[in-house]
Amino acid sequence: MDVSWEDFGWERLALGVGRRRLPGWDATVGLVVGADAVLLYDTGSTLREGAEVRAQVQALLGGRRVTHIALSHPHFDHVLGTAAFAGAEVYGAVGLDTLLRRERDAIRADAVRHGVSADEAAEAADLLVAPHHPVCGEWTLELGGRQVLLANVGPGHSGHDLALLVPGEPEVVFCGDLVEESGEPQAGRDAITSRWPAALDRLLDLGGEDAVYVPGHGAAVDAAFVRAQRDELAARFGVS
Repeated sequence: MDVSWEDFGWERLALGVGRRRLPGWDATVGLVVGADAVLLYDTGSTLREGAEVRAQVQALLGGRRVTHIALSHPHFDHVLGTAAFAGAEVYGAVGLDTLLRRERDAIRADAVRHGVSADEAAEAADLLVAPHHPVCGEWTLELGGRQVLLANVGPGHSGHDLALLVPGEPEVVFCGDLVEESGEPQAGRDAITSRWPAALDRLLDLGGEDAVYVPGHGAAVDAAFVRAQRDELAARFGVS
């Protein structure tokens, strides 16, 4: 389960836990390996990118396939690769399923605006997979020999922000775009800025002081970085 992840282009974060920073938008996909199941956190910006991630996972894990997917939020660079993972059970914050169906054309248009080809964006949007399992509050998943926690910690960066806590030494928290390291956190039209700092408080409650926090974009960070970004967002948006 814990071969040299770096040889396959992945960054190992803990035993059976890693991530890959995708080209283009530097979006992170996370991977958690259990004895009976494999969970992927986010799926990339196109079906082609999703298929590349699928092939990388199978190469890393000796042919094992992704069985579970957790979507951090509805932006194109995190969800449009999902259809490349046939048969996977998909989880998202409550309401994400309805939003992805309703906003399919807007997500496609946003991808094109950011440089995805019109054909690739249309193909991915046509096959866009809505979550099968809405997460309201917290949901514990058993992956075989290890449990992970999906936590609906938003809204903040979007109206549907889902974090992933992987217990262990160290604990790892996948934050989605609630936290960004490689640039200033982006607040689009769907951001709920008044509640974003509170979402980061919930992330810190989940992971604690010694966890590794994995932003949606950029290098892994510590609790001090998350707390500082929380305070910056509170000042930026005028929230206590």
